[in-house]
Amino acid sequence: MPSHERFRTRREKMLGQLRELFLAEGFASFSIGDLAERFRCSRSTLYAVAPSKEQIVVATVRSYFKTGAERIEARVAASADPAQQLAIYLESVASELQPASATFFADLADFGPANEVYQENTQYAARRVQDLVTQGVKVGVLRPVHASFVGAAVAEVMGSIQRGAIQEATGLDSAQAYRHLADLVMTSLADPKKPAHERRAT
Repeated sequence: MPSHERFRTRREKMLGQLRELFLAEGFASFSIGDLAERFRCSRSTLYAVAPSKEQIVVATVRSYFKTGAERIEARVAASADPAQQLAIYLESVASELQPASATFFADLADFGPANEVYQENTQYAARRVQDLVTQGVKVGVLRPVHASFVGAAVAEVMGSIQRGAIQEATGLDSAQAYRHLADLVMTSLADPKKPAHERRAT
């Protein structure tokens, strides 16, 4: 295997380990020395991910959302029904957020560069919902609604989830909140002429 491929493989393995640790325990409390001790690796192995702890955190957070988005889109692509695609998308977002601890989200909110990555992904998700609603309305599997309004409303709720406002108001964590958002959106957009069992993805 060429050296650049070995480097990429080692980096991806390290990113995977960092994702698992940060999701479970957050990242603010760890120094580079702590991480090296936890993974029983050299500091140079960690610096292969990025040249500083702050950049390592951003790279790991970006990797988390990127790999999650790839899994979500793979699930969406498995259905040809735009209504089911919308349900799958929203519910898959909730599933991808499930492993993330409250400590991870608190650290994310407190660290600007990582929080920017989260906001970028939230904005992308809102646009994706708008696109799926537009497709569903166009082919008649969703009620005729103003897709841009739905996208904007979903973006506002996603932003409130991201800021912690929903958790403060309801006690729901991010994954739970996204599941309730999915239920709200799909119930409100379902074509009442369709049988109930056809309105949601299984």
